[in-house]
Amino acid sequence: MKIAFVLFDGVTFLDFVGFYDVIYRLNQFECSKGVTWDICGLTDEITDELGMKVKVQKIRPHLADYDMVFVPGGLGTRKLRFDETFVNWLREAQDVKYKVSVCTGSLLWGAAGVLQGKKATTHPRAYDLLAEYCDVVRERIVRDGNVITGGGVSTSIDLGLYVIEWLAGVDAMHEVKQQLDYPYLPPKVVEILEA
Repeated sequence: MKIAFVLFDGVTFLDFVGFYDVIYRLNQFECSKGVTWDICGLTDEITDELGMKVKVQKIRPHLADYDMVFVPGGLGTRKLRFDETFVNWLREAQDVKYKVSVCTGSLLWGAAGVLQGKKATTHPRAYDLLAEYCDVVRERIVRDGNVITGGGVSTSIDLGLYVIEWLAGVDAMHEVKQQLDYPYLPPKVVEILEA
């Protein structure tokens, strides 16, 4: 599996790092070895909403070449959803096997048309913005077919654990929880089965 982590100016780095720190552990398990990833953006350096900077590995790669595309949230999403260059780039992931977001990253999937006819979630303070694009489910994690969305910032770890369990099994998820010293019970996950 090849994963693209999509970053942008105004991202909340905890959205990204919470998921990343969990999901990179897929390579520990026999059934999910061989996972690779790229940290991607439209420019070579991204500045988060607090001023922290990070270098990206791939500048505007073709997102259709990935198996999973992950989009974090952040204050920058409010304006970025109207940025045609970014939204058109994200549209390249329309046929990617797994489309994942946490927090207001779902607004960007919505702007790219990925959430049309789907159910999704986001940060509770952005439910009204997400309603423009899809049916909003007020839960921490929603999986509608191959689109998986998570709630606010802290959900990034829960979301990563859900994806680990989904791809590598419940034992793998419990092993990662122990590695992280993560004592919390998994949140309710709303799963919409495709017809």
